[in-house]
Amino acid sequence: MSHVETMETVAGCRIRVMRKGEGAPLLFLHGAGGAGAWLPFMDELAERYDVIVPEHPGFGGSETPEWLDNVGDLAYFYLDLIDHFGLDGVHLVGTSIGGWIAAEMATRSCASLKTLTLVAPAGIHVPGVKRGDMFTWSPEQLTSNLFHNQDIARTVPPPADEEALMVVLKNRLTTAKLGWSPRMHNPDLKKWLHRISVPTLIVWGTEDKLLPAEYGPAYRDLIPGAALEVFPECGHLPHVEKANEFTSKVVRFIEGAA
Repeated sequence: MSHVETMETVAGCRIRVMRKGEGAPLLFLHGAGGAGAWLPFMDELAERYDVIVPEHPGFGGSETPEWLDNVGDLAYFYLDLIDHFGLDGVHLVGTSIGGWIAAEMATRSCASLKTLTLVAPAGIHVPGVKRGDMFTWSPEQLTSNLFHNQDIARTVPPPADEEALMVVLKNRLTTAKLGWSPRMHNPDLKKWLHRISVPTLIVWGTEDKLLPAEYGPAYRDLIPGAALEVFPECGHLPHVEKANEFTSKVVRFIEGAA
């Protein structure tokens, strides 16, 4: 059975949502590349959970609302979305910019959350650690730099047509709006990460060229009781590059937390 795709209106903004599976709700927040396709790791998780994959306001098939100024706006938006769907005991999983949104959500309220998984999240700055700057990379460099295994990078097709290219540009524009200055972090976030009161797993790839693996321990130390899992020979997208290991780690974490 394939996933179901719907358009939902939350906070006056129409967004595209993909969904599949039964069980406890697992809300997945995508990174800067958007939520174009239903991916293999989502299928694996959907065997155990009700997997909900919204496309952020300003990305892909979702509207760009007038109220969207910063990542904090998206954090409140997704707390509204949880209410909109009537969800409780949510397993929240976010990658990259989606991990940043997830962290900002959890600092505001953990009332509807059961666990938090942050996959190479943006959001904090670690002095002395040089980040990659996606805004200065060509599309080809970006694809290459996201993966450690270049065989996988080579299988990522360029935009197939004008429409696909417009989606890429839309996603880049919104990412720039959210993460241009200061670059991909919120200087205030680290002051409030101690408010996160649900079991938290942080996942990183050792060869991440965008947000280096040194960010992992920094994030872990700011969230009470957080655990860190580091994947060797893996770039910025562990859920894609190491899909099987990623899903088994996340499932083990969620089951352990329960």
